[in-house]
Amino acid sequence: MNQLHQIVAKLDRELDIPFADGSNNGLQVANAGRVRKICTGVDASLPFFEQAAARGADLLICHHGLSWHDSLKYITGLNYRLLKFLLTHDIALYASHLPLDAHPKYGNNACVARALGLRRLQPWAAYKGNNVGIRGTLPAALPLAEFAQRVEKTLGNKTHVMAFGKKTVRTVGMVVGAGALGLDSAAADGLDCYLSGEPGLQAFNTAQQTGINAIFAGHYATESLGVQALGALLKKEFRLPVEHIDLAIPY
Repeated sequence: MNQLHQIVAKLDRELDIPFADGSNNGLQVANAGRVRKICTGVDASLPFFEQAAARGADLLICHHGLSWHDSLKYITGLNYRLLKFLLTHDIALYASHLPLDAHPKYGNNACVARALGLRRLQPWAAYKGNNVGIRGTLPAALPLAEFAQRVEKTLGNKTHVMAFGKKTVRTVGMVVGAGALGLDSAAADGLDCYLSGEPGLQAFNTAQQTGINAIFAGHYATESLGVQALGALLKKEFRLPVEHIDLAIPY
């Protein structure tokens, strides 16, 4: 078994969570089998690929991969450019979408929750039969503005706050990324605050009409920690250099 297959087998075992997911999770593009350096990133984009190649990576771990449903049915346009770059540089690509959002240890939600100091974490917010989010409790209640500042500092991105609930926050539910769908669950469960990535008109209307606080800190920023956690796992397991590439996308 070559080194790439060993690493992929490890990731597949860790992320073995059955999801109805639009992403074709797992190894999406192979290389010749040798792995000398790993880079992690949020999106399978050309800027990510170019920076990873410049740093000598031959395996990329990302959250938003290249293969969604039948998105690679035609290898033309941007699909051609992306795949050509990976194949030319002999770089493999592994992607994990909802399984990485939901993982209790390495998941985006779990990593964000722990970084914010939440305790008593529980899987939360069902989506097509599986919980994709997490809920938890702060050790002590904080003013909403102070909690929003903590989110900004932790994730390194400006927040959009919808202040329609209590003036203080202790119980928090989150579905990171484009997870505004969890607002209904947060309101129904009587949580003090909801945290996600992308705000929008529907989210505003739901928060206002149900009387709940909501904080949105960017799709990219809220989904940056999971791949870094996977990178740390692989660095320890395989003793390989691992580097995270942060493109600092504010959306």
